[in-house]
Order: sequence, then structure tokens, then C-alpha cells
Amino acid sequence: MASFNKVILMGNLTRDPETRVTPNGLTICKFGIAVNRVFNSQDGERREEVTFIDCDAFGRQAETISRYLSKGRGIHIEGRLKLDQWDDRNTGEKRSKLGVVVETFQFVGGRDETSGGGDYSESTAAPARQSAPRAATPPPPPQDNDMEDDVPF
Repeated sequence: MASFNKVILMGNLTRDPETRVTPNGLTICKFGIAVNRVFNSQDGERREEVTFIDCDAFGRQAETISRYLSKGRGIHIEGRLKLDQWDDRNTGEKRSKLGVVVETFQFVGGRDETSGGGDYSESTAAPARQSAPRAATPPPPPQDNDMEDDVPF
């Protein structure tokens, strides 16, 4: 049976990114985001549900996220779900946590948080989208002073 593991999220960082470098030089950045869902309950009351998600980024993406983002800043990420499992040191019980491994991301909001979108994106899966080159403005039509005599009216 085929499988597909893709997550697309947009939210705000819940804490400053935590960065570390492995002995082989790989940068790892761990951060959390909050994603809000607004809905109307059965009695018509407007409610909000918040989901907190732990995310991991690696390599150059990790360096960029840790450099430019901080708590409260917006981010749009695409990635995959990953289940982490371990034994609790104190109780010996098996523990697990579902998180997201970032494959691509985009900043959301401007530097001052008032603009609608960031202009930086970085991806390990595909190069950042680039806008098409703008067409050059056509030159003005040639000025020919002899045309005045040829106008029929």
C-alpha cells in the first residue's frame, strides 16, 4: 500500500529557537509553533483552539531559522511527521512524541510584523520560488514630423 507523509503548517513560534551543532558539523534547530483554529460551537459561540507543535530543522535551514526568527514570529513550514520514542529515565515507561521535520519554510510577516508576507524562503527539497522576470517597457513610437501632412482629417 502506498503512503504519503506531508504536513503544511503556518503559525507563530512559541519560544526562541534552540540550536546546536553535532560533532560532524550538522546544525540542528528545535522550535515550537502554535497553530490557531477559530470555529463556532454548537451554541453559536465563537471559540479558538490552539495546537502546539514541536519542529526540527537541519543544516542551512536550521542556521537561518535560528538567526532570523524569535518567539512570536510567524512561519510557514512544509515537512513530514516523525514519531520520537524513548524510555522515561525516572519511571522507565515508554514515551513518545509526534513532531515535524521541516523540509521547506517561509517567513511570514515583515521585520516589523506589520506587512503581510516575508520574501525569504528556503528549501532542501526544491529551490526557492523565484518570480518571473519582468518584461521591459516597450520603447515609445518613433516621432515623425512628416505625419502631420498625411492625416486625412
